[in-house]
Amino acid sequence: MNKESFANIATVAKRELTGYFSSPVAYVVIIIFLLLTGFFTFMVGRFFDTGEASLAPFFIWHPWLYLFLVPAVGMRLWSEERRLGTIELLLTMPITTWQAIVGKFVASWAFLTLALMLTFPLVLTVAYLGNPDLGVIFCGYIGSFLLAGSYLAVSSMTSAMTRNQVISFIVSVVACLFLILAGWPPVTNMLVEWAPSWLVEGVASLSVMPHFDDIQRGLLDSSDVFYFLSVIVFCLFTTGVLIRSERGG
Repeated sequence: MNKESFANIATVAKRELTGYFSSPVAYVVIIIFLLLTGFFTFMVGRFFDTGEASLAPFFIWHPWLYLFLVPAVGMRLWSEERRLGTIELLLTMPITTWQAIVGKFVASWAFLTLALMLTFPLVLTVAYLGNPDLGVIFCGYIGSFLLAGSYLAVSSMTSAMTRNQVISFIVSVVACLFLILAGWPPVTNMLVEWAPSWLVEGVASLSVMPHFDDIQRGLLDSSDVFYFLSVIVFCLFTTGVLIRSERGG
């Protein structure tokens, strides 16, 4: 990547981040995320009753929290541009389509990362109460970071399909829910009844849960990282195809 490409991506990312924090929506999303993580960790996950210096009750809920949080953040990536008619202006700027896509994606991922990093008091709490394995906690944050990026890439793709943010949000939630449930035993058992084994295994391999569970338990395997990066690359590539069709039209 040359300096010009990096500068273009940075310009788009700065524009996108400014758009987030110029309205109260960003702050509301962050506050809701922090409140929900606290509720699920301490009330539902019964953090203090586990008797362990671990953030497992915190990370285990992230696939479900992100199921609504991330599409809420990502639904406006391209839908808003289409609705306001600014997508034509953006695509006539001296930048390539992929630079615009990466810039907007990086900005939104940085926003989600900020929300995740604001949960650091939980790390301080568990460190005060016991002697936690900081390596496992670090892996948990890495897994959550990659999971958020994967959901966001899916949301970017669905946002590029329509100018309606509500439709983008609903389709994103359904797609991300599929990634959660793909390897769920009731789903695979239902498929076994009529689908060939290779199809069942293929659908199960699409699930984010085994990969996220491994990482949040401290098993940072390259295959799990590759899975998340593959989802991100595929969805951003598809976003590019959709945006180029808009540009061509």
